[in-house]
Amino acid sequence: MNSPDPNEPLPVMAKSDTQTWAQKMTEYMAQAAGITLDADSITPFFSNCEGKNGEVANDGRYTLAYDVTSVLSRPQHLDAIRKIKASLEKDGFTITSYRETWQDQPNVLLYAKHDEGRYFIDVSSGAASDRLTLSVSTRCLMPPSATAQP
Repeated sequence: MNSPDPNEPLPVMAKSDTQTWAQKMTEYMAQAAGITLDADSITPFFSNCEGKNGEVANDGRYTLAYDVTSVLSRPQHLDAIRKIKASLEKDGFTITSYRETWQDQPNVLLYAKHDEGRYFIDVSSGAASDRLTLSVSTRCLMPPSATAQP
């Protein structure tokens, strides 16, 4: 992924719209895999954008990490991850890391990035043996009413 131009304006999006978009991305992956998401497990985490040296602008810029899980047996994770991977690749994502097993047991991991939108996808077997976690992480975004500070 190319580093953005430091003078390029940040995309503008309200936090509520960003969360809705992330939800749709996880629903898209779930549909591709034929799995059901656990609505009670949705975890949106908004955080301030940090500069290279840890600096934070006071203009409201933010990132979102959005997680949701699906409950399915560990062997079903293999079929789900394969379908998600195929769907993401078809839609122009770059798969940056992928595994189906760990120590000869189903334990999936998929990292993907979308160069144009500069966001990341993470799908992995959760700590509990019956959880598959789907995550979307955004780039730095600017809220609609904010003015960027240098």
